[in-house]
Amino acid sequence: MTFLHRLAPLTVALLLTASIAPAAEMKKVEDQVAPRLQAFPAKISLTNRRESQEVVVQLLAADGSNKDVTDLARMEIALPAVARLASGFVEPLADGQTELVIQYESFSTRIPIEVSHSKDPAEFRFRNDVLPVLTRAGCNTGKCHGSASGKDGFRLSLFGYDPAGDHYRITRELSGRRINLAAPADCLLVNKAIGQVNHTGGQCIEPDTAHYQTLIQWLTAGAQPDPEDTAKPVRIEVLPQNAIFRAPGDDQKLLVTAYYSDGTDRDVTDQAVFISNNDSAAKVSVDGIVSAMGPGSAFVMARFDQFTQGASIIVRPGTAFQFPDIAAHNFIDEHVHDHWRNMHLLPSEVCSDEVFMRRVYLDLIGLLPSAEERHSFLNDQASDKRERLVDLLLQRDEFLDLWVMKWAETLQVRTNNGVSSKGLMLYDRWLRDRVRSGESIDKIVNELIPATGGTFENPATNYFQTETTPELLAENVAQVFLGTRIQCAQCHNHPFDRWTMDDYYGFASFFSQIGYKQAQDPRELTVFNSGEGELRHPVRGEKVLPKFLGEAGPDLNPEDDVRKSLADWLTSKRNSEFARNTANIVWSHFFGIGIVEPVDDIRVSNPPSNPALFKALGDQFVTYNFDLRSLVRDICNSRTYQLSTHRNSSNEFDERHFSHGRIRRLRAEILLDCINQVTRAPDRFPGLPEGARAVQIADGRTQNYFLTTFGRSTRQTPCTCEVKTTPTLSQALHLLNGETTSGKIAQGEVVESLLEEDSDPVAVANRLYEKCLSRLPTVKESKAIHDKLAAATDTQAALTDLFWALLNSNEFVFNH
Repeated sequence: MTFLHRLAPLTVALLLTASIAPAAEMKKVEDQVAPRLQAFPAKISLTNRRESQEVVVQLLAADGSNKDVTDLARMEIALPAVARLASGFVEPLADGQTELVIQYESFSTRIPIEVSHSKDPAEFRFRNDVLPVLTRAGCNTGKCHGSASGKDGFRLSLFGYDPAGDHYRITRELSGRRINLAAPADCLLVNKAIGQVNHTGGQCIEPDTAHYQTLIQWLTAGAQPDPEDTAKPVRIEVLPQNAIFRAPGDDQKLLVTAYYSDGTDRDVTDQAVFISNNDSAAKVSVDGIVSAMGPGSAFVMARFDQFTQGASIIVRPGTAFQFPDIAAHNFIDEHVHDHWRNMHLLPSEVCSDEVFMRRVYLDLIGLLPSAEERHSFLNDQASDKRERLVDLLLQRDEFLDLWVMKWAETLQVRTNNGVSSKGLMLYDRWLRDRVRSGESIDKIVNELIPATGGTFENPATNYFQTETTPELLAENVAQVFLGTRIQCAQCHNHPFDRWTMDDYYGFASFFSQIGYKQAQDPRELTVFNSGEGELRHPVRGEKVLPKFLGEAGPDLNPEDDVRKSLADWLTSKRNSEFARNTANIVWSHFFGIGIVEPVDDIRVSNPPSNPALFKALGDQFVTYNFDLRSLVRDICNSRTYQLSTHRNSSNEFDERHFSHGRIRRLRAEILLDCINQVTRAPDRFPGLPEGARAVQIADGRTQNYFLTTFGRSTRQTPCTCEVKTTPTLSQALHLLNGETTSGKIAQGEVVESLLEEDSDPVAVANRLYEKCLSRLPTVKESKAIHDKLAAATDTQAALTDLFWALLNSNEFVFNH
């Protein structure tokens, strides 16, 4: 196939070399802010003799960057009799109020100080003082004593989720072996920690440090369990919450403050554990010092007790930067442009009309534009033609079919766990009717979650056959509708998020009273509220009442179905997590990556790449009353969506901040539908009429070799990872050698039909390009085509080879 050998390299290269419309020359601007000094924390409250507070001073520069000037600033206490400064820490001397006066160059600021109970020695508590030392030392991590089976005969709860149990295992289990109250410094707990006795984990605490002294003094005081009235941590805060480095090489100290149930707060920086999610941009030391390593963004997380918070870090490249004067199309662009300014990222140019048209057709309706549609759009000279095209596509049934498929994946619509074919088709019809009637996602969820009745009578009840245990149902609902994976909290507090075992079992309790019974038809199951059933906490053994994630539980009467209160809470406009999660799912469809990625893994340690955009998108979705079309319209009309995939020197390594279009392989269903569209050879799918599209398949377990090879979701789990769009060798071989291309080309007889309409083979070649790539050949391609056709002894065979090559090109298989 000599023609292919010449054409294939060209078509593969098209993805990177296609020309774009030249942009007008852009005026350069740079935002400036008034420089100022800021100090952390905003106020200091010392409530006992041994408490102290570290101070961090930060200069906010005119270009928006920050610099840690703590070591360069001059600090003094206004009333030295109340407090003193020692190595950057404020320590109490006497009860009273004063100020810390801070001076750096011409800037100054003050921090109010309040000292109380300055003579109170404050006894050491196990949970608040000792357990954080063990956590900081790594004793209760998963690879050490925090593993399910412990280590070397000694087990602790993972990251200290069970303080009472840990206290028992240290002080009472194998009594006399681990601690020695008569000689606190000469016990196994201390000697292994400091390396005096052979220890698999090595030395994890230095002798004579504050952490060492905490252990010794707690043991000296008798290693007593905490009194019932001991204040417990209720939250933590990391300061500063944001840092923008002007260039790699600078450092920024972080502080961690714990807030307690008695209203007090405390500096726990030296007891917190720090982790960075991107060491190539910013590393963090064990003491919370962030070092800028290279351009990019990072999130530095601090963990103390059961709480996790963090700071957003941006590292600029350190080169001269001026942001272009580009107009924002809507609120999306405003937030994105602000973020690029902070990142010192220059965006790519806006894509050409040809590229935009193909992109928006594939994203909105999962089909390619026809030649007539292409000509009409390109010949339209109106300045708002892109907006009008978006509006036109949003009204097509294919747009709704695409989102029925998306929601069906999250709801795991498939035959399983006794779901009959009839039940599945009714379930699919229920969802399809709701979406096609324009019902918003909040109303669909509000009907789904409390659904009762027979699976034929009320098809929404089929959702409760997907999983049938309270725990798995709770995990799925949290992941699908809140983007939160709570699975870790089933056995222990989540190590990288705020969810605890209390949260997990409280949420699972919403599904503990679901009852099942056989209906008259053996294929049908009846789902009902049994009014009884409970979950018990696996650690404490007590009954767990229903509790919203991150909030208190509902006020209920005994006869109430708790699922109705859950549905109301989930879809409430006050529940920002539902709106932001759903908006993020929609966003990822058009950009190939979410603002939070993966989209169903929203957690403290996996923050949004653009927090302001993430919030604004969710807020706007609420304003639209969860109307999908309105949100999609904003996304497609944004300048951000319309950027070219061609990168510049500033954004060539950007994968998270949407400064250029993203090259995305078409998902399996859309790719097959497009092949069927251009070859005019549709597939036959079980249960669907002739001519139906792959996106309309109801059952996730429907067998189709092409769809399986190209990563169609099996809907076995609600995870977005079920859909796979990563190119593989088997996919390439299937397109090259399988019947999907060659067989459909022969079956559809497109080349023959085009030759009958126009005897000019070059014109036919142009029409094949329009059908497959939504553009005409480039000058270079046209010359190669002309030469090959002129030398061909069989014109139809040569054009068939061209058609085959176009279907196998990256430009056809990818959306760009």
